Amino acid sequence: MNSDPKIMSTTAIDAPMHFGWRSGLAVALLLAALGSLPATPSHAQDVQSAPSFVDDFKSFDRERWYVSDGWTNGSHQNCTWSKGLVQLSDGVLSLGFAKQKTKDREFACGEIQTKQRFGYGTYEARMKTDTGAGLNAAFFSYIGPSDKQPWDEIDFEVLTKDTSKVQVNAYIAGKGKNEKLVDVPGGTDSAFNDYAFVWEKDSLRWYLNGQLVNTITDPAKLPSHAQRIFFSFWGSDTMKGWMGAFADPGRKLSLQVQRVAFTALGQPCQFPESLVCGIKELGKTN
Repeated sequence: MNSDPKIMSTTAIDAPMHFGWRSGLAVALLLAALGSLPATPSHAQDVQSAPSFVDDFKSFDRERWYVSDGWTNGSHQNCTWSKGLVQLSDGVLSLGFAKQKTKDREFACGEIQTKQRFGYGTYEARMKTDTGAGLNAAFFSYIGPSDKQPWDEIDFEVLTKDTSKVQVNAYIAGKGKNEKLVDVPGGTDSAFNDYAFVWEKDSLRWYLNGQLVNTITDPAKLPSHAQRIFFSFWGSDTMKGWMGAFADPGRKLSLQVQRVAFTALGQPCQFPESLVCGIKELGKTN
């Protein structure tokens, strides 16, 4: 199903700079622009965090977001990040994937990442994907070597070869193997769905449309470093076993995001639909 947003009132997002990166399964270090990183080191013992926020994309907050532009995450990625594939349209952020020759890639794709890092709390996104083999539509948090930190990550990844499922996962010091496929009733491409994870000192929980779908409590599998929030939509010619065999979709595809929010642990819910409003145990600490 074509999930392209409405074309009226569409604004392209400028991207004057970039830094950092993350790849789904492969690591290649990008050390550019380290001088632009926030001077707020994270510590495993306290996991410092930026404040709570809600972004409904009525406008693009340049104080909050960087737009990835002009580079790739590695040889596995068949598209170049492009600011031209990041657009706003009537309160919806669209990250596109399109045939567009850029450097050594035949396709271009979209990604945004927060400037600040976030710790314990509830991370929420309302989004809708397109469909197509060889593509990955993701909402996740990440920190890693480009920030002079260990690789910690918490994922929602829709491999759009099968939009009936979403994969949840966590990487700790670069080690994954915590993935789980979760059914998405009606599909990720037919309507907007609510994706959330709750990161606490002693647990990590994933929710789909308000329903708990996965829990990790093993201390060895829990992140311990504050992370940036990302949205990305990209493709691969080589990761066929995981993402499916890529084929030119013949049209522009998109990942659409209506809202993203972070609510720090112990803080009140910020909007009526928030997961925080309905789960009493979110305020507990250890």
